[in-house]
Amino acid sequence: MDFYTTARRRRMVRNYTDEAVDPAVLERIVDIAQRAPSAGFSQGQSLVVVTEASTRRSIAAIADEEAYTSQGFDPWISRAPVHIVVCISEETYHARYREPDKLSPDGEEITWAVPYWWVDAGASMMLILLAAVAEGLAAGFLGSHTMPQLKELLGIPDAVAPIGVITLGHGAPDRRSGSLGRGRKPSAKVVHREKW
Repeated sequence: MDFYTTARRRRMVRNYTDEAVDPAVLERIVDIAQRAPSAGFSQGQSLVVVTEASTRRSIAAIADEEAYTSQGFDPWISRAPVHIVVCISEETYHARYREPDKLSPDGEEITWAVPYWWVDAGASMMLILLAAVAEGLAAGFLGSHTMPQLKELLGIPDAVAPIGVITLGHGAPDRRSGSLGRGRKPSAKVVHREKW
């Protein structure tokens, strides 16, 4: 499948079959995620790959999957055979930009107008989502901002922030989000040429 077809097929899937993910496929997906860009080649992104059923159930519990399923949705978090938690270390970026080749002209660390560690974490996330489609799998994403216990559950160090959990597996029919009815904005409203 070419890149453009892969990108067009990518969507957030919230239901999976019981079929396991081939370990070799999972390794390819994890490997490609490490190819994401990072400011100054800081490489502050990291991943926690979870395949153990009890840990996946614990993640589903702290994400309050029960409230989700009570609305008639599938138990997509606990059912997904793989969870990939994308994490970022802001300190890794600060440390890199205090190295001599990255110091500003005044000899100080740059002023971060944009927190590029979040941008780079998003790039890693997108590579995983696209790789899943390229491998014939499905993936979904849930933000970790409502799961303060996630760090403790997975032993994530204090200086590392999880941005969210990517669920991964063989897609099953799912109840589509109401957001899909909105459709994509036309290019004319999104793409501006030469000037806004």
